[in-house]
Amino acid sequence: MSALVGCFAALAVAVTLGLVLGPIGIGPFAAITEVLTHLTGINLHSELSPVQAAIVWQIRAPRVALGLLVGGMLAMSGGAYQGVFRNPLADPYLLGVAAGAGLGATIAIAEGAQGATGPLAWVPMAAFVGAIAAVGLTYLLGVRGGERSPATLLLSGVAISSMLTAVQTYLQLRQTQTLRNVYSWILGDLSTAGWYEVLLLLPYVGVSAAVLLAMRRRLDVLAVGDDEAASLGIDVRRTRLIVLGAASLGTAAAVSVSGLIGFVGIIVPHAVRMLGGTSYRSVLPLSFLAGGAFLVLADLVARTILAPAELPIGVVTAALGGPFFVLVLRSRGGMQL
Repeated sequence: MSALVGCFAALAVAVTLGLVLGPIGIGPFAAITEVLTHLTGINLHSELSPVQAAIVWQIRAPRVALGLLVGGMLAMSGGAYQGVFRNPLADPYLLGVAAGAGLGATIAIAEGAQGATGPLAWVPMAAFVGAIAAVGLTYLLGVRGGERSPATLLLSGVAISSMLTAVQTYLQLRQTQTLRNVYSWILGDLSTAGWYEVLLLLPYVGVSAAVLLAMRRRLDVLAVGDDEAASLGIDVRRTRLIVLGAASLGTAAAVSVSGLIGFVGIIVPHAVRMLGGTSYRSVLPLSFLAGGAFLVLADLVARTILAPAELPIGVVTAALGGPFFVLVLRSRGGMQL
């Protein structure tokens, strides 16, 4: 219960700071009132000027919402991958999602599609298709004698990632004029054109999160081993396929609108385990809440530390995730590789 309260408190603080901090300072009460006015349809009289109201609702609120969805999905997917593979260092990108999305985005940018918005946002669409295609190839390559074992899937993901990254590098060398745009996307960005990206991502996150939450008890059973889980009536192959499919779908959707943001799927689930225990009944929902709060705060640092310029959010998460990753590697108490 204390971990749940802590996650909600962190979420509330992150959302409030995301709404009020920026080049134009806005009071927390006024900002929250403005958001509630739009969400409820009741005029609560926020006392903001039209310009301030537009900044809160049309610029900051969509960015905060996108950070909540992307961070929550990446963190929950990280926890799910770690449960399926029984590996505390597994993350949402290990089945080739990052490489596929990067290749898809590179192709779209090289073809001059990066300026499109709305329904013609070809870069997110190409990234999503590339990510899903990479996961599909990993599944196909990971079939061994009709079985999809965790070790085989991991090795397949490494192989597919290497091949797709090689193709992406080749395209970048052929289209050097697009390198800046490609690297900007790869380093991650939560800037939005409004609520379109949030509405585009919401159904994918909703479906993926619902499936993963429904499977969290089975992940607890899988933690004791495949044979033991099968003896308890769990269809191990079906459970693993459903969890991997849902986590990969959610990750691909998140990556398609935000670019590649690393370490969220490692940092957050580990922190949640330290605070709320190792049961996936609590790890997955708490990871979603904490992941959203973490990414909103990371984005806040990214857009204010070099203001008026913005630091890529992937740089911030890497700066935090790198040392954390080293600490996890050096920790023997929580590591069972």
